Amino acid sequence: MGIKPKVTVLRTSKTSKRLLFAMFILILIGAGFTAWTLTARYQDSLYTTAKLSSIPEHSVAIVFGAGYWSSGALSDVLRDRLDAAIELYRAGRVRKLLLSGDNRVEDYNEPAKMQEYTLAQGLPEEDLVLDYAGRRTYDTCYRARDIFMISEAILVTQRYHLPRALVTCNGLGLDTVGYIADRTPYVHIRWYWVREIPALWRAWWDVMIAHPTPVLGDPLPIFPQ
Repeated sequence: MGIKPKVTVLRTSKTSKRLLFAMFILILIGAGFTAWTLTARYQDSLYTTAKLSSIPEHSVAIVFGAGYWSSGALSDVLRDRLDAAIELYRAGRVRKLLLSGDNRVEDYNEPAKMQEYTLAQGLPEEDLVLDYAGRRTYDTCYRARDIFMISEAILVTQRYHLPRALVTCNGLGLDTVGYIADRTPYVHIRWYWVREIPALWRAWWDVMIAHPTPVLGDPLPIFPQ
């Protein structure tokens, strides 16, 4: 008599786990489909080095920050983004670079590292604008619009990240195209693509539903009128 309830509880537990797993799979499929749809929408807005001369001229290139090592060396991802932005600048596609990254703690400063690298490549300091509160893609796009008064730009980042950057910046009212910064093979590239599925969905949610406000401040127009 005492065994039957245990069997029932065990079966119920297994059923619940199966339902939860099925729900997880459905959510993952839905998120993946959403990501695919949003990615496909912006395929015509992506440019490679081979099409450098055909990129419409813009006033600014927005360069998204990425990590660097404790030694101070840039990660491959960040270095490639900066090299791609330098290509745009030297080709006359843009007049200024907005270097946007994380500087929420005193001993970690992505924009300063980005500036240091671009200066070493011979770019003039007056054409480099630093955004110290670009903690994530949404913040960078939001601040580009509201702090630096940008209305159009070329977004510089890797192929896996560009759909999210385009969805976010264009969703916030900027007129943007993307320049693919992939220059080297990345060890964790598969993980980067997988990570973009929920990240892209969150970007859509932030732009269309949540409307979070990032760290702001006084306007600093890149091109004062």
